[in-house]
Amino acid sequence: MAEFERHSYDVVVIGAGGAGLRAAIAAHDAGARTAIICKSLLGKAHTVMAEGGAAAAMGNLWPDDSWRVHFRDTMRGGKMLNNWRMAQLHAQEAPERVLELEEWGALFDRTPDGLISQRDFGGHRYARLAHVGDRTGLEMIRTLQQRAVALGIDVFMECTVTEVLTDDGAVAGAFGYWRESGRFIVFETPSIVLATGGIGKVYEVTSNSWEYTGDGHALGLRAGAPLINMEFVQFHPTGMVWPPSVRGILVTESVRGDGGVLKNSEGERFMFNYIPDFFKAETADTEEEADGWYDDKKNNRRPPELLPRDEVARAINSEIKAGRGSPHGGVFLDIASRRSPEFIQRRLPSMYHQFKELADVDITAEPMEIGPTCHYVMGGVEVDADTGASAVTGLYAAGEVSGGMHGSNRLGGNSLSDLLVFGRRAGLNAAYYAGRLSESRPQVSERDVTAAGKAALAPFSDAGRVDENPYTLQKDLQATMQRLVGIIRTREELTQALVELETLKERAKHIQVEGHRQYNPGWHLALDLANMLLVAECVATAALEREESRGGHTRDDFPLPSEDWGSKNLVLTEKDGVVSLKHQPLQTMPGELQQLFEEE
Repeated sequence: MAEFERHSYDVVVIGAGGAGLRAAIAAHDAGARTAIICKSLLGKAHTVMAEGGAAAAMGNLWPDDSWRVHFRDTMRGGKMLNNWRMAQLHAQEAPERVLELEEWGALFDRTPDGLISQRDFGGHRYARLAHVGDRTGLEMIRTLQQRAVALGIDVFMECTVTEVLTDDGAVAGAFGYWRESGRFIVFETPSIVLATGGIGKVYEVTSNSWEYTGDGHALGLRAGAPLINMEFVQFHPTGMVWPPSVRGILVTESVRGDGGVLKNSEGERFMFNYIPDFFKAETADTEEEADGWYDDKKNNRRPPELLPRDEVARAINSEIKAGRGSPHGGVFLDIASRRSPEFIQRRLPSMYHQFKELADVDITAEPMEIGPTCHYVMGGVEVDADTGASAVTGLYAAGEVSGGMHGSNRLGGNSLSDLLVFGRRAGLNAAYYAGRLSESRPQVSERDVTAAGKAALAPFSDAGRVDENPYTLQKDLQATMQRLVGIIRTREELTQALVELETLKERAKHIQVEGHRQYNPGWHLALDLANMLLVAECVATAALEREESRGGHTRDDFPLPSEDWGSKNLVLTEKDGVVSLKHQPLQTMPGELQQLFEEE
């Protein structure tokens, strides 16, 4: 066993995005010996791609804003399937977390009065996204990373965890390997915080970075933690569609929040045709209303491009399918005709440079070609709202890898504040749990370590194998999910998807990689594919079961929401490679919170 590098900590955080860094800082501040493991380099987390801002009811632009309104918006955006307690805590604590970030050195844009500037975003009643131009995620990571390094928290970069090790149902440690050398590494710890992000790389077109292969979802599931809400996958309305090398890269919602409009190939601003009846203004007495603003029945006029993301994505998808798309299979997003070049370059510097450098498009002079891209999964590890604890003792989750907070659809901007609020809570409670154990900690089994090492090396074995290339298998998986479990779903297609996924799982048993463990991306992908296939099966299984359309889940054969389905969530578990599903009633919301909707 001498070949296994070993380390011992009180808390190990897997993932170095916003949630992981905030969890590690909280655990350290609570007195725990803490380590961060990141699959890539520190500072390269996908959080940097979150451009628009962090939603927090600070009231800097709209004094009427409050946590109660933010809570109500979040619940309505999630179509009332949210864990109400998570939505409440998030709305209440987000302002404090944003101000805390500022205290640590984050530089936010300012109002004329010197307050943190807040911008408008889809689904939010008031402009409440604290932002740094369109680079908010980058500033968040810079600030949190700087603080984590200053605190002396140990960081294991370019290190991948393949198994969570348990002892009698409780976390005992984690097994992984160094991506550079292939050497194995064992972490002995009673507390693990999963903060690994999403699952976007199971789809062909995604805004997600290469790390998003569902690692945390799969690690938690295999360790015994149920997943919840996995049928709900958010397709962001606006990702780049040209050139092919950048297809799917996010075009921030800030473009629409700052005045951009959506047009089809006929030059029509088509979102007018997709405003739900509830939102349509009864009158259009002003030129502004006639230009396409809608009424949310609280005398709050908003452009139809700022409807919730699921509705905008479906509208774009409908225009493309109707033959009114752009030359490269998207639609047009036009801000050039509505804002000055100076305004665009000041408010959207990243977008300006992104299109100029990658697509040779000057967004101050011409429209962008955009289309829906797989962006976010609302589903994840089921956690306790107050502590971030999963059903597995000592295992916590925060950020996109956790489920419940966003219900069936996440509002833009809620992700960054979600990372801060629940990253902190998960880190604190992981530290508290480890501190209570004193010396009586769960022990890592040498048999489990040996088994984990053997499983990691399996792709190198050629005994009786029919060669399967991991890159070919990933391409086939992505094509299946894009074609059959995409933005619009049917029973027939979902059933076919599960059949094809079974075939892919069988093929995965025969993956063959060549070479050595050093610098071997084919081997890395072979290990990631086990997670991707498991997560893809969970999405398809839950999507087939939920016979309604709600939020990020649209069934063409069940096009309307169902009152029956609106009262329960779907929970997935795994044992011996078999995924099981059960229905779970929603928790009852307290009367004082229900009253907020009655008052509205």
